[in-house]
Amino acid sequence: METLYSAAATLAAYLIGSLSFAVIVSRAMGLSDPRSYGSGNPGATNVLRSGSKKAAIFTLLLDALKGFIPVFLVDRFGAPYGLGEGTLALVGIAAFVGHLWPVYFRFEGGKGVATAAGVLLAINPWLGLATLATWFIIAFFFRYASLASIVAAVFAPFYQLLIWGGGPIAGAVALMGLLLVWRHTGNIQKLLNGSESKIGQKSNAAGPVPQRPGHKHGERSPHHHHHGAKR
Repeated sequence: METLYSAAATLAAYLIGSLSFAVIVSRAMGLSDPRSYGSGNPGATNVLRSGSKKAAIFTLLLDALKGFIPVFLVDRFGAPYGLGEGTLALVGIAAFVGHLWPVYFRFEGGKGVATAAGVLLAINPWLGLATLATWFIIAFFFRYASLASIVAAVFAPFYQLLIWGGGPIAGAVALMGLLLVWRHTGNIQKLLNGSESKIGQKSNAAGPVPQRPGHKHGERSPHHHHHGAKR
């Protein structure tokens, strides 16, 4: 039964993580689909390019909460059902992976920074705060959100290992860190060639969405249909 409970918790976390709040909030507030402008990334940073700070803040908070809540619930209420550290790690990864590859949105998700932060804060508030502090320090001095996210993703597993030790949690943090860096591959290329946008720098929200791998030149992505279409 414990294995069944663990599997159910992991699946539930993935389904919660699959709620792409950048798209949901934008639709609810009558804004364009965030996958159709700017970077094409369904995340708070790109939603901000719509000109609505309120929508960006809602997206950021909800994306963080969907990582925090499943892990918090397992940590707080899972013990009587035999859900230990292993399940906690699986649930955290599942919520994060749900954001990257959401089942409700054709598996086209965001980069997972806010969701990963929510997961880390639920696993260990001190680990989460240390990672967020790293993000803010890099963002303050260099003004690149992507660079701050990459550095924080690299440092988080080391904080876990050096201060709190190994185990399933360390493995989960390391895996999320690797996936975060991988999702920022395009940003790394822009940082290297000097074309990455800085925090607060205006971006043309109506500009073309960067071509995704697997799309031929000139081919329209399925999500370029008008954002009112049912999915």
